[in-house]
Parts: sequence; C-alpha cells; structure tokens
Amino acid sequence: MSSADHNLTAEADDHFHDECGVFGILGRQDAAAIVTLGLHALQHRGQEAAGIVSFDGTQFHVERHVGLIGDNFTKQTVIDRLPGARAIGHTRYATAGGSGLRNVQPFFAELAEGGLAIAHNGNITNALTVQRNLQKQGAIFSSTSDTETILHLVATSKERDLNSRFIDAIRQIEGAFSLVALTAKKMIGCRDPLGIRPLVLGDLDGAWILASETCALDIIGARFVRDLKPGEMVVITPKGIESLFPFEPQKPRFCIFEYVYFARPDSTVEGRNVYDVRKRIGAELARENPVEADIVVPVPDSGTPAAIGFSQAADIPFELGIIRNHYVGRTFIQPGDSIRHMGVKLKHNANRRIIEGKRVVLVDDSIVRGTTSQKIVQMVRDAGAREVHMRIASPPTRASCFYGVDTPEKAKLLASRMTVEEMADFIRVDSLGFLSLDGLYRAVGEDGRNSEQPQFCDACFSTQYPTRLADVEGTEDNVRTLSLLAAGGQ
Repeated sequence: MSSADHNLTAEADDHFHDECGVFGILGRQDAAAIVTLGLHALQHRGQEAAGIVSFDGTQFHVERHVGLIGDNFTKQTVIDRLPGARAIGHTRYATAGGSGLRNVQPFFAELAEGGLAIAHNGNITNALTVQRNLQKQGAIFSSTSDTETILHLVATSKERDLNSRFIDAIRQIEGAFSLVALTAKKMIGCRDPLGIRPLVLGDLDGAWILASETCALDIIGARFVRDLKPGEMVVITPKGIESLFPFEPQKPRFCIFEYVYFARPDSTVEGRNVYDVRKRIGAELARENPVEADIVVPVPDSGTPAAIGFSQAADIPFELGIIRNHYVGRTFIQPGDSIRHMGVKLKHNANRRIIEGKRVVLVDDSIVRGTTSQKIVQMVRDAGAREVHMRIASPPTRASCFYGVDTPEKAKLLASRMTVEEMADFIRVDSLGFLSLDGLYRAVGEDGRNSEQPQFCDACFSTQYPTRLADVEGTEDNVRTLSLLAAGGQ
C-alpha cells in the first residue's frame, strides 16, 4: 500500500461508515434498470459492493460486483443480463462479515419452494449463535455475512407456506434488520420490531417499490406511499399488497444517527425531512455552545446543513472555508514520496482567502477517533485562522454500534477515553462543544429524551442498547444488558 493510500485509509477509518441500502420493485418490465437508478441514489449508504437479482417469469438472474453502482451496472449488464418485471438490489459497506464477492448481496438460493433472494440493511445480533446451531444440524454457509442466516432459517423451517416460513425465520433473529426479499411469485419487505433501520414503500405507475430512503424514489419519479411500520412485513404480488405484523408490538427505537449523518439530506425519514432536522441540530448546537467568532465553516459535506443552522442561530456569517475534492478515492496512486505527508489535503483544502485572520467555528457531524479532526484543524490554522473553535452536531460518541454501522471498538473512540477538555487539547482547538443528547432530541421534534424509555436508538451516545446481543455477550443464556457491556468495554 502506498503512503497516500495509507493516509486515505486512515482517514476513512476515522469516520462512521455508511451501512447498506436496499431497493426492490415489482411490476415493471425494466425492473433491473429501475433498481440500478434506485441504488445509485442510495450509493451513500455503501460504496464497497452492489448486487441485483431479477426474475423474468421463468428463472432468476444474479449480478453481484465489488465497486460502485455506476462502474459495474452498465446498459449491457442491466438490460441484457437482468431481464424481468421484478428485481431487488443492495449496495453495501461491510459490517458483519468481511469484504469480497462472496459477501455481496442480495443472497440467492434455490429452496424446495423455488428461488429466494434476500437483501438486508442492518445487523443481526445473534447471527453467530444461530449459525452455530444450524451448522450442528448440517448447514453449510458459503459466506461470512449475517444475512445468509435468514436463508438457512427459511430453508429449514417446518412451516408449510413461504410466508409462514419467512415469519418463522425472522422471529428467530435479533437486532436491526430492514429486509427486501424476492421469490418467483412475490416481493417481501420487513422491518425489525424496533424499527431501527428505515424502509419505505413507494409506487411507480402501479409498480410497488421498497427502498431504504425516499431519495431513491425521487430519482425515478416514484410516489412515496408511507414508511413501513416497525415490525411490519409486507407481501407484494401482482394482485396487490398485504400487510402482516409477525412480532409482538414494541416501542419504536429508530436510529437517531440517521438524522445526524447517514440519511441523505433530501430524504424524508419517519416523517421528518433530514435537511430540516440537521439545520435544527445546528441551531440547538449554537444555543448550547455559543462562541464569539467571525465565520462558521462546515467540514464538508456532512457538516454543511448543521453549519447553516448554527450560522443562522448565532448570527455569524456562513462561509465555505474548506473545499472538498469529491474525486479522490481509496485507490489514489501516489506519484512519489515527496507528497507522502499530504494526508487529509487529498480530500480537503482550506480556502485561505476566507479563513486568514478570522476566528473560525468549524462544524462537523461527529468525532470518532479524532485524527481527521486534528488534521483539519491544523490545516485551518496553517491557512491563517486567528482562532479555531469546533462544534460537533451530535453528542460525544462513547460506544460502538451493533446494529449495522461499522464503528471502531469502544477503546478507539476518542470520547470513551477523554473528557471534552482533553479532546479539545488533542485536536488542538481553542474550544470544543458537543450537542447534548436532549438537544439532539429537541432537534428531531421531541421535548427531550425519556431516559426511562428512550424514543430512539442512541446507544452510541448513551451506551443504553435497546436489545441484547447474544453474539457479543457470549452465550444464548447470558442476558446481561448491553449497556453494562458497553460500560465495561468491548
């Protein structure tokens, strides 16, 4: 690996990685082409690999590739090799399981009832426990992904019809899952009973669509119908849609970090426009952490809406003091050792004319390890900033996520081992301020956080996990709460 590659990889490791995106359509002859467009809109949810499975009325067709949607799903691939009026797709960043083609979704298998393809956003927290039990019964796994567990559970279910077998399977898994599945006769969508991950229902001229976010509907001109409810399973056929509720009702715990970072700003998630929420987050941040400064500068791109809200609430001018290069990836080739220290400048460059001599407020969405923040702060100082203050549009991240977000282990999270003052010294800012957890809840429209029964999953901030994690806890019988696990270290 070149030094520049190493620098980019290190920077990538200092961010939360997007989870996965799913998309499916039933009722269009150009189904795979529509799925390709939908996945393109969901590319922010996973850039490592993508796949599409279609059904042409007689047989299934599968295309799975490592890399970006636009690089792999061409006219020849989509039109010639993925025919049919129904298809599902997935864009992936590896969380459970490793990288490589064998873990690229959707997964497909020929079962006794026929073919079944599944695409999954989230993380099954008891997958290893279930897999070990299945392997003792003779099951053979071809991947290291938690999603393959669902296929095996459906295949081994003793129930008679596919709907019942699917329900039997999902009742045995825990954690976060928004699923899209395809058979020769139907398309199925499902959310876990807490509704941790998003899944929406859309309509395109009579064709039903399932997608992770509404931005995937917008790109194809589809109509948003509604969010699937937590614990809901929809079964879609050419005759219509049936809604089932296979789980006991529970209080929803949608992932609040979707509003902070993951969802696209132009999406509407659980009835809230993400861009509006992020601006309110910035306004709350300004009220909670005031500072005398000359300009507010976002760390692009994820900090931009919050920086706008901060600027408006604080009445401090908003400026694009850092410019991002969108065309540098992890495969950048270093010309020579003379530029091996470029580091963060490969992706960001300070706008000296805007920054020089100014008291600057940098607004970013989060701090993970802190190394990238440290480099950005130094870059702004090198551009002549008189003071550098940092404001973070979320609470301190103190715990790992087990529900489909690839986060470092707890010991590597800066906020898990330092106070705010120590973090400020580490990243070398004149002041550092985080949004409070109550402030984040106010920004999404709540009066505050109910500490006894939180309205969202906020475990990465609070260390209070909404479910147990059999695989992390060690045994099926160990029912320690994950909040105790997080407090004690991973």
